[in-house]
Amino acid sequence: MTDGIDTDTFECRRDRLTLVNREEEMSSLTALVQDARAGSGGIALLEGVVGIGKSLLLDRLVSTLPPDGLYVLTARCDALEQDFPFGVVRQLFEPLLASLDEPQLTRLLDGARTAAQALSGEKLPCDALLPTEDMSYAVLHGLYWFTCNLAAEAPLVIVVDDAHCADMASLRFLTHLARRIEGLPILLVLSQRTGDAATDAALLGDIAGQPLCRVLRPGPLTHQGIGHLVKTVFGHEADDEFHEACLAITGGNPLLVHSLLSALWLGGRPPTVDGLPYVTAHDGAFFHEAVRSVLEQQPESAAAARALAVMGDDALPEVCARLAGLDDATHSAAMRALRSNGWVSEVDDGRRWSFNHGLIREVILADLPPEQLAEAHQHAARLLLDAGARAEQVAGHLLMTTRPATEDWAVTVLREAAREASFRGAPALAVDLLRHCLPEEGRTPEDTPVLVELGLAEAGVDPQASVRHLQAALEHVHEPPLRFRLLSSLASGLIRSGQSLQAVRLLAEEAPTVGDADLQRLLEGQRLMASAEDLTSFAVTLQEYPFDISRPGNTPGERALIAAGAGLCSVRAVRAQESATAARRMLESSVPGVDSPFFLTTAATALLYAGLPDEADAAYQRVIDVSRQSHRLLLYGLCQALRAEARYRLGALSEALAATRSALDVVPPRDWGRTLALPVSTQIHALIDSGDLAGAHAAAAQTFPSTSLDTWQWNEFLCARGRLRLTHLDPKGALEDLLEAGRRQVQWTRTSPAVSSWWFWAGRAHLALGAPAAARELAESAVERARKGRLTDALGAGLRLLATTENGTRKLGMLEESLSALDGSPARLERARTLVDYGSALHACGRTEAARETLRQGLDLAYALGAAQLHAQANDALLATGARPRTVTSSGVESLTPSEAQVARMAAAGGTNREIAEELFVTQRTVEQHLTSVYRKVGVSGRRGLGRFFGSGNTAK
Repeated sequence: MTDGIDTDTFECRRDRLTLVNREEEMSSLTALVQDARAGSGGIALLEGVVGIGKSLLLDRLVSTLPPDGLYVLTARCDALEQDFPFGVVRQLFEPLLASLDEPQLTRLLDGARTAAQALSGEKLPCDALLPTEDMSYAVLHGLYWFTCNLAAEAPLVIVVDDAHCADMASLRFLTHLARRIEGLPILLVLSQRTGDAATDAALLGDIAGQPLCRVLRPGPLTHQGIGHLVKTVFGHEADDEFHEACLAITGGNPLLVHSLLSALWLGGRPPTVDGLPYVTAHDGAFFHEAVRSVLEQQPESAAAARALAVMGDDALPEVCARLAGLDDATHSAAMRALRSNGWVSEVDDGRRWSFNHGLIREVILADLPPEQLAEAHQHAARLLLDAGARAEQVAGHLLMTTRPATEDWAVTVLREAAREASFRGAPALAVDLLRHCLPEEGRTPEDTPVLVELGLAEAGVDPQASVRHLQAALEHVHEPPLRFRLLSSLASGLIRSGQSLQAVRLLAEEAPTVGDADLQRLLEGQRLMASAEDLTSFAVTLQEYPFDISRPGNTPGERALIAAGAGLCSVRAVRAQESATAARRMLESSVPGVDSPFFLTTAATALLYAGLPDEADAAYQRVIDVSRQSHRLLLYGLCQALRAEARYRLGALSEALAATRSALDVVPPRDWGRTLALPVSTQIHALIDSGDLAGAHAAAAQTFPSTSLDTWQWNEFLCARGRLRLTHLDPKGALEDLLEAGRRQVQWTRTSPAVSSWWFWAGRAHLALGAPAAARELAESAVERARKGRLTDALGAGLRLLATTENGTRKLGMLEESLSALDGSPARLERARTLVDYGSALHACGRTEAARETLRQGLDLAYALGAAQLHAQANDALLATGARPRTVTSSGVESLTPSEAQVARMAAAGGTNREIAEELFVTQRTVEQHLTSVYRKVGVSGRRGLGRFFGSGNTAK
């Protein structure tokens, strides 16, 4: 008995803890809930030091929410599950999934099938589970649409406590959702502890920086707040001197205040200053000492507390009892004692236990010697396995030890957990799990299946390790399909490790060992493409390989060889049209779901280099559709980058920019690796022509991996940067870049003038430096090769460059021939350039009326294409003829931004807002905003009117 309170009945439980001095925060959160119910999205981020009351505040918020008319999803992050992808996401959604029937779940997964990769598969339709190679962005967007579908049924409140401990995949989803939450009936509430390392501080900072985010920072308790807690614990108030002393000792931290008061109460001390002599610091050290003191005085409670600390919150009591070495009755009594001390509370209707604060668990674990802690986790893993826990739960404990898994059960669990991790888009975790199956360093791995799985998992994480492990496994694998897969992955790993020559040799030597003839052809096709990544092996391939691209293409292997051969031959003008014919045959005979999209992309590129950007654009779109449906986002990004080049050559500048933006949005620059120069080069060219020199400069100034310099893609970047320097009136610097690009193109035998425009801009740089003879030499060479290859677009550009070295009638004649070559060509930007040059030449020859008419055509075409730089040039030339200035309005199709143009075209083709949003990986609200702007600019009242401006086969009328 203490001050009239029966100590036997005193219990410090989470649901009985008093929330003090938090009226303002509760009011803000309640208002945000009401906004979400009214259809306005919001974000709240609670920040504060350990013990400031964030968790209790969230608990109280959830307890005040009505049970009907609102979905409430909660999760509490735990460092023990930090390595496992989408653990927090599953905490949020699994209780809801368990309550849904099949029709409801199917409805919620509409447009969100990839959400199945992150959610538990136990209740999901089996056809929703589609494991793929690259799921990251698609899974996030699938979860986003799943959440949107859920919010469409009822407003949604998502509460995540201790978000700084969330697994990376879940944190990426929360960030993805936060960026798109505007206009949705969703409230996202997070808490994070300040002063501790977070899973990814940048992602939490991104959430905090969202315009809709309200950051709440609960402050320390006031004197009045401390007085309220004193009365709650002791049944009466204390004097101001005691309140002041408590404030000084604890800094007003609610957890420390409550712990201090509880320690006094349980020790029979009164709430007076005289009762505080043993407290000597204000940093909470007494809290740690109080925890240790209880562990020393109550052995059974200590064992139960250590077991719960090792197992993690919400662990099954019977499993914790086994780990603690206690029978169920003794364990239950020990947990009730811990509850009386204020350490734990019952959760899940009393079926499980949870620490009232994570700091208690941290103190307990910190006092365990590393070896003892490792043994406890190993024992916990076995107990969980015997209790039927999921593989990832068991593996989580195995990862907490540094010992390799030697027992069969542990290896089996780790392999299963690795497969789940790969399925959920977490290859790095799969690698960590499988590496735990390897013997100690210095010993040779003997488990071939583990080596195979590890090598394949490492392919996108650690290519060098992947190569090492796959090479070790290769000699033990003889089944043709698996050996084919190993060889293909091993070759890819060698290429990514900068060992393209070794990849070519490997495929040449080992392809016959797969047995199956068509699998050998597929590896041969891969060998051809691998050789194009290494100058030495490429030169040998060009000399020795027959490049027979006339084969019929009746099997996937034959079609792969046709595509690879056509792609490599198309970079030389003399075989461009032959390559185009072969590429068409391969694409026409291809079988969806059978032929590799990689080879389909290669065939499309052969069409692009043959001067057929319209056909290439259609072929790229086919691959984009396939990659979007299968969510192979790296392939999607690559095809968007190549399609951007096709759209640029067609003169569709806004769509070219939209494609490069889509490629770089879906596949972040860090994931492009050595091929980043590909989309950036096209982006620079399109930005220059659009008049956005600042944007072009920013694109050129970004950082590229050092390995980029060893690729043919870097040639294209040098061309784009050289042109940009020429635009900034630096012809000397431009010529250095452009000639280096040309030298490298010859090295790579990319000698067709249709492959790259480096020669054209180098010629212009020579002219700017007063060297017309050098410009003429480049132009004549390009014209000669374009004639031989029947490359009309390159021929038109070459003749236009050659004309700049001439005067008078010779100049007019060359420009007229250029226009004739471009007659009927889809390359509208090149035609617009030639029209402007021809009009200026006509004016110089005194043919003013003809000049005005030609310049007006060039001016209108430049305006229609959005080529602002060319439009300004044409306008100046037209004014020089004495013509009246023409008024340019900020309306019409040409005034649309790249994003608006892309959305408008898709809407005109019949796409709904939802379909457009899913395809472009944006929100419906973004689509609505774009369409509203489009309607205003083109002067229509709805999407039906868009058909007058966007039609089948045309970018715009």
